[in-house]
Amino acid sequence: MAAKPPAGDPVQDAPDVTAPQHSAAGLPAVAHTLKMAQQQMGVRRTALTLLKVNQKDGFDCPGCAWPEPEHRHKAEFCENGAKAVAEEATLRRVTPDFFAGHPVSDLARRSGYWLGQQGRLTQPMYLAEGADHYVPVPWERAFDIVAEELRALTSPDQAVFYTSGRTSNEAAFLYQLFARRLGTNNLPDCSNMCHESSGSALTETIGVGKGSVLLEDLYRADLIIVAGQNPGTNHPRMLSALEKAKQRGAKIVTVNPLPEAGLERFKNPQNARGLAGPGTALTDLFLQIRLGGDQALFRALNRLIVEAGAVDRPFIDEHTHGYEDFAAAARTTDWDEVLRATGLERAEIDRLLAMVLDAKSVVVCWAMGLTQHKHAVPTIKEVVNFLLLRGNIGRPGAGVCPVRGHSNVQGDRTMGIFERPAPAFLDALEKEFGFAPPREHGLDVVRAIRALRDGTAKVFFAMGGNFVAASPDTLVTESAMRNAALTVHVSTKLNRSHVITGSRALILPTLGRTEKDIQAGGEQFVTVEDSMGMVHASHGSLRPASPHLLSETAIVCRLARATFGHDTAVPWAALEADYDLVRDRISRVVPGFDGFNTKVRHPGGFTLPHAPRDTRTFPTANGKANFTTSPVEYPALPEGRLLLQTLRSHDQYNTTIYGLDDRYRGIKGGRRVVMVNPADADALGLPDGSYADLVGEWTDGTERRADGFRVVHYPTPRGCAAAYYPETNVLVPLDHTADTSNTPASKSVVVRLERTAPVHGS
Repeated sequence: MAAKPPAGDPVQDAPDVTAPQHSAAGLPAVAHTLKMAQQQMGVRRTALTLLKVNQKDGFDCPGCAWPEPEHRHKAEFCENGAKAVAEEATLRRVTPDFFAGHPVSDLARRSGYWLGQQGRLTQPMYLAEGADHYVPVPWERAFDIVAEELRALTSPDQAVFYTSGRTSNEAAFLYQLFARRLGTNNLPDCSNMCHESSGSALTETIGVGKGSVLLEDLYRADLIIVAGQNPGTNHPRMLSALEKAKQRGAKIVTVNPLPEAGLERFKNPQNARGLAGPGTALTDLFLQIRLGGDQALFRALNRLIVEAGAVDRPFIDEHTHGYEDFAAAARTTDWDEVLRATGLERAEIDRLLAMVLDAKSVVVCWAMGLTQHKHAVPTIKEVVNFLLLRGNIGRPGAGVCPVRGHSNVQGDRTMGIFERPAPAFLDALEKEFGFAPPREHGLDVVRAIRALRDGTAKVFFAMGGNFVAASPDTLVTESAMRNAALTVHVSTKLNRSHVITGSRALILPTLGRTEKDIQAGGEQFVTVEDSMGMVHASHGSLRPASPHLLSETAIVCRLARATFGHDTAVPWAALEADYDLVRDRISRVVPGFDGFNTKVRHPGGFTLPHAPRDTRTFPTANGKANFTTSPVEYPALPEGRLLLQTLRSHDQYNTTIYGLDDRYRGIKGGRRVVMVNPADADALGLPDGSYADLVGEWTDGTERRADGFRVVHYPTPRGCAAAYYPETNVLVPLDHTADTSNTPASKSVVVRLERTAPVHGS
């Protein structure tokens, strides 16, 4: 019974709604975790699997990229991590018989939740041109289909190679090597849609596009500012680190449009106080900021710090550039504009200032609430200005902390998954493998969709992920994918990207993190890099879901052999057989990985170098950390309209829907909801429980519509609303992106709400 998926596609538009909760985890999280795990895996498999998650001799959780502590609990996982593991280690199977009974035209009408609940893919499946059913295909034929299509292209740049953040370091390195051996830098990845703005801002300001803190720095911080992030839902294990920081005396400030239950109070299920007691109150100051007002908030703080003379002048003089110009601009900050942009009172900002001035070491953490605005890059640069002013980079207990999503999204970028590779990386690749990699920049996610739409890209190959559901402008993205000659997805489970296809399509089933990886050279392990630059091994322990599965590494190597034949530059067969040989190559190409095979076998792995953190040196063009000056920006709000942000529910990880509940927000049994401040809802004539269509309005006069959302009166800031993605991705135009980073700006969409009757059905 545990292996049985839901029989029908459930109604998702008539949820039950209760008051939001004010604490996270505790006994309800334990109960919910065990229930979902046992439904997917059964009792025995649940115990065997969960006890291996994030252990030094186990496998890395396929969920978020939060780092593991040195001393680990036997249950070193969170509720959402357990859901991710359960869905990968599920006993449910999607066999050729399933595809025989479900034409693609039927599957395309199903919800993403229903598709994902069917279980693990078991064999390579092929959709021929004009067909409506996938059919099984031998691996050799699958690789030949891809190779034939690639060789038929008039230019390698007509192919796009997308990567999800769950890909291992070894597979990612070989994947980018394959693309560049083919002759293209078209390597978009999920970073393009989430933390690209962080990388752009940090590279310009401190010279390294990654965070500068380790887990120990959070424990040592005097003040932690969590901005635009919902860790209780998206990174629950972060709450344990914040609890430890709090116990050591840290103050925590939450800057967010929505109240976050986990940041209000955390009931740690790993101790008695969390299970049976009151838990730990985490937030000392909650600033309920208006959507897109974060840059204005940090600029106001910076003005006050400069005017108070509370800057670290020795640090500024020795390590930074551009302070005087920045300080002059900060002094001109307009308070009326700040209060309008943030929706805060001056007294709230002054209270935060007092906490900042009282703290010797400050960490700022952020996620999509900062990165997915049009002015995301200037916002993050303003955060860096804030930290530089008081020397809070390269000091214990201080620094920048962008919190990544997918478990190896940062590692994939380190391995070279990037459409704009650094010349030094390409030089090292050329030296190691003896061929000239392409130098022209490739396509990111948004540009790849345009190329598919316009017919200048013909083949789309995805290593993991759910590209169609994750991307903006759903109708445009789906049309673009259907315009391809061939779409290929390396996946563990069924998702919407498998049913929105090119003229031909392949599904290539792969091993999951939980499973043993046996190659010609014996049992293998892979490695990942967490959100703080720690690299460690991941050992699968379960028998593969099907004897027909291949590892991601094997898939890349066999595709390369089918495409290139006898390749004297790259020994693909040897690299497939022994991942140590892959790591040897990585050690000679990627900085910081010298002695890779030795260091990663140390329990817990090793830390990659980070010059700003380690030595207070900054590998920018001028050798200094850069203060920057940008105009203060924030989204305008026309009369009678709302600013909409997209977000995840608690039963969700990115586009993977585990269930239809959002327990902490009091929403059960549905996803098509829009959360609106009661005063705004009353002014718009929308009682709680009424239904509305969401209509996105754009300055070019175009509109986009998402129909049938249940109105939930919710404590959002005035003028702001929230709804789940991917249901609301349809509202975000392809060209509505962040300046510089080109990240889809999904956190500030101007909408009007048109009241409508409830629509029943899924």
